[in-house]
Amino acid sequence: MPGTSAARYEFRVVDCVREAAAEAFPELKAVMIGRQTVFYGDVIDEAHRFGLLKRFRMYGLLIVGDAAVPLSVGASDAGSGVGRGG
Repeated sequence: MPGTSAARYEFRVVDCVREAAAEAFPELKAVMIGRQTVFYGDVIDEAHRFGLLKRFRMYGLLIVGDAAVPLSVGASDAGSGVGRGG
């Protein structure tokens, strides 16, 4: 992510994430897709990304993938909402 521009990121977590855990990520939206919970949203820089990864780990959530995705792509069209997202 060059400069200070944000990038849209997606974090895939094994299984359904409880609402209380999803609420620990107010800057991300969360949806169920298949047997995974997908969190997505704008990440402002690498420090923010690593902070999110640390928070996932603190909540015992197993990340099976994270990647930058084009801004035109969002998980909001698929699956059902989890917590306050989607």
